[in-house]
Amino acid sequence: MNKLLMEENDRLQKQVSQLVCENGYMRQQLQTASAATTDASCESVVTTPQHSLRDANNPAGLLSIAEETLAEFLSKATGTAVDWVQMPGMKPGPDSVGIFAISHSCSGVAARACGLVSLEPSKIAEILKDRPSWFRDCRSLEVFTMFPAGNGGTVELLYTQIYAPTTLAPARDFWTLRYTTSLDNGSLVVCERSLSGSGAGPNTAAAAQFVRAEMLPSGYLIRPCEGGGSIIHIVDHLNLEAWSVPEVLRPLYESSRVVAQKMTIAALRYIRQIAQETSGEVVYGLGRQPAVLRTFSQRLSRGFNDAINGFNDDGWSLMNCDGAEDVIIAVNSTKNLNTTSNPANSLTLPGGVLCAKASMLLQNVPPAVLVRFLREHRSEWADFSVDAYSAASLKASPYSYPGMRPTRFTGSQIIMPLGHTIEHEELLEVIRLEGHSLAHEDAFMSRDIHLLQICSGVDENAVGACSELVFAPIDEMFPDDAPLLPSGFRIIPLDSKSGDTQETLTTHRTLDLTSSLEVGPATNQAAGDSSSCYNTRSVLTIAFQFPFESNLQDNVATMARQYVRSVISSVQRVAMAISPSGLGPAVGPKLSAGSPEALTLAHWICQSYSYHVGAELLRSDSVGGDSVLKNLWHHQDAILCCSLKSLPVLIFANQAGLDMLETTLVALQDISLDKIFDESGRKGLCADFAKIMQQGFAYLPAGICMSTMGRHVSYEQAIAWKVLAAEENTVHCLAFSFINWSFV
Repeated sequence: MNKLLMEENDRLQKQVSQLVCENGYMRQQLQTASAATTDASCESVVTTPQHSLRDANNPAGLLSIAEETLAEFLSKATGTAVDWVQMPGMKPGPDSVGIFAISHSCSGVAARACGLVSLEPSKIAEILKDRPSWFRDCRSLEVFTMFPAGNGGTVELLYTQIYAPTTLAPARDFWTLRYTTSLDNGSLVVCERSLSGSGAGPNTAAAAQFVRAEMLPSGYLIRPCEGGGSIIHIVDHLNLEAWSVPEVLRPLYESSRVVAQKMTIAALRYIRQIAQETSGEVVYGLGRQPAVLRTFSQRLSRGFNDAINGFNDDGWSLMNCDGAEDVIIAVNSTKNLNTTSNPANSLTLPGGVLCAKASMLLQNVPPAVLVRFLREHRSEWADFSVDAYSAASLKASPYSYPGMRPTRFTGSQIIMPLGHTIEHEELLEVIRLEGHSLAHEDAFMSRDIHLLQICSGVDENAVGACSELVFAPIDEMFPDDAPLLPSGFRIIPLDSKSGDTQETLTTHRTLDLTSSLEVGPATNQAAGDSSSCYNTRSVLTIAFQFPFESNLQDNVATMARQYVRSVISSVQRVAMAISPSGLGPAVGPKLSAGSPEALTLAHWICQSYSYHVGAELLRSDSVGGDSVLKNLWHHQDAILCCSLKSLPVLIFANQAGLDMLETTLVALQDISLDKIFDESGRKGLCADFAKIMQQGFAYLPAGICMSTMGRHVSYEQAIAWKVLAAEENTVHCLAFSFINWSFV
């Protein structure tokens, strides 16, 4: 293949020279024929607004620009017009989809790819020209006019909109000329470049949300191979106007690696994916056709981008935003949201959709590791009751706020893979969250929640790649046209690793934060080898969507803001825990589920309960060795522990306790004891405090407490007792057991 490419390079270099000569001759002929008319036409093409540019009666100037674009593109695709260097982390080899390069120093940012694909040139061109189908950041592409050119080619004027990747920067748009033509050797070329002038643009309502970017000569050179298939050269060369974004984000807009990952490599991978599907090499789950599953992935990504950008022309508007809020609340009151693949089956909502979103900077956190953690340990950051609310809202059944029927979630999730891309850079899966009804009449009915989810960017060696976890509630029957309201996380690296050849962190890091309860004490390997230092910043963007009824908009907005803040707090702690900068095995004073400290505390809780109350908290055969923590964790009563400080805060809870408080183990230390009791409960606790400290325990009467989501929880009885350290003369904390609790 290398020899073939070298021969092709030499041949095309000669052809470029010939095209340049022919182009000069054509210009002379045009100037001689009608100098004044042609000059005025060419000038209007690059300076006048859209009404002149759309005029298909003025092809001469456009054709001249098209030929210039072709020559410049070919000089980049196969020549040295750009100083190309090998893409870091993308060494060519037998398993590589192609050869990739990025610009070393040039105006703007540029990337190039070359690969062998088992499809015919015309099919490849058709796929790549449909940019929204493979470029996830492309919101829309509109062809304003098209006219024929020589060799059976076409010249088109396009208006393209590109999503912003975060809430911190405006989106981009392009006004371009695209030229499709055939070369004498049978190769097919699709090249494109920006036109000057205002050209087409968004409507007035959305104009402030876009910045006009520039596409320098770019495109695709597709050469047919003997025996079938094609060799494809791809060049993307952009000026993304980095001046228009905050300084901290500029590396994202000045990085050729980012352009390579998002556009150039993505295009070649998509073509290879289609080729494998066409040949029948790809087998997906649940008996679904590859095109159907690919559409699901595209809809999840597009819906998430729509939520982040919140375009006015889609019906989004900011809600009570004064610029000081850390979480942005946007609302879309459109009654008929196009959330399905078939507009005829769009979801009709009685109120609309509300989106809570935020962006923040992370320091020294590998995006791939963080996304893998969020995917595998959902219970550490998610509130399953909120998932249940969103899932129920997308069904025909009536709303109830903030949940539906009393349900207890086990905290466990089952990941069912549906498919993946050829290099496993993106996974499509269904997540089942197990739930059990707390109402006797519904005891045998399933309360499981199903989420459709894509996870991408989990390869730590993919330099410049963005990592995402995007999910949406879906009906358990999984219909092809299921409505989707995606939420999720996007983490984009802003700087490169310190040294492209530096060893990366181990991809199978075990985190003490959520080590399995079944395997006993955990060890923290988050710090890893001190030589593996990940010196980078990244920007994390979070967006969660919530359907609402019109009369509950303010309530849902309050819940959404609190929930996203809780998620941010959880993610920050997880990020600190997995940072290789040596911040310790756990974040702050919080105990992790499988740590030696948690195991020790479990022994102290049970021993102190027996010592003070005179009864066994766990069966005698359940307190030996490591099993005490497992059995305490799965105890049916909600067990909480709080510190003995002037303002007691929670430091531990079993699974039932987390369910009752509607929180996660990571966010537990943000909850003070006084916040979970109502006024009468606080008074009763104060009255019994002296008794607890004197005799070691006290029975608390039936009462009401409050979850972190503001829901009332009733309990038949509570027991409070002192937890003594091993020496039995030091009070470590206070423990509470809430018996027969349920949501009111």
